[in-house]
Amino acid sequence: MPYELFYWPSIQGRGEFVRLALADAGAPYVDVAREQGKGRGVKALMAMLDGGAAPLTPFAPPFLRDGEVIVSHVANILAWLGPKLGLAPEGEALRLFAHGLQLTITDFVLEVHDTHHPISTDLYYEDQKREAKARTAAFLTHRVPKYLGHFERVLNENPSGPAHAVGGATTTVDLSLFQIWAGMTYAFPRAFAGADKRYPALASLAAAVARRPNLARYLASERRIPFNESGVFRHYPELDQAAGKAGRTKV
Repeated sequence: MPYELFYWPSIQGRGEFVRLALADAGAPYVDVAREQGKGRGVKALMAMLDGGAAPLTPFAPPFLRDGEVIVSHVANILAWLGPKLGLAPEGEALRLFAHGLQLTITDFVLEVHDTHHPISTDLYYEDQKREAKARTAAFLTHRVPKYLGHFERVLNENPSGPAHAVGGATTTVDLSLFQIWAGMTYAFPRAFAGADKRYPALASLAAAVARRPNLARYLASERRIPFNESGVFRHYPELDQAAGKAGRTKV
């Protein structure tokens, strides 16, 4: 049976990290909230949160149903799927390290989200613009170099070479690093310009991932939802320029 992914139908968001793994592996899956019919649509997603998944009720999307197994949270989902899809490194030590990297990516994604919602997710972006500008400037100047510098170091320290984050073959971590690279390129084109010079291994990895046959087909298809201003990575020109006004960004 195909995997069932439960996530919001109009954004990439956190669910995209799972979609990339399924697409790259050519695994059959149903993007439940984007489908129509019985047991499909946003109504089906909400039904799972309202008791339909009991006693394994997840807190929020994304979550994955694989037969009788329900897994929530991106890092957990990818830890479950990786070995099944051939996208996990060999050996327990490397798998734990890969899981740690995925959790670090989760932290990074949260900080990206907080650039446009620094006070509360219950407020509109327009209600917290001033705070968002300050948060974004600090994020781009200080936090992005810390995260991307770490990922660049991990690639360069890989005994198998910098073509992959962990081991000698593509893993879910590589796919997720591609997604944050693509997301930053969309959200902060001004601040992120030239990042390929500062993080050449990451830039090379992102380009190589985009060329993988299954993934290239997915990225060019209608299943790949375009980045937009409802997702995690949002392009607000005033935020992209806010960093420059605060001083030269190190991104």
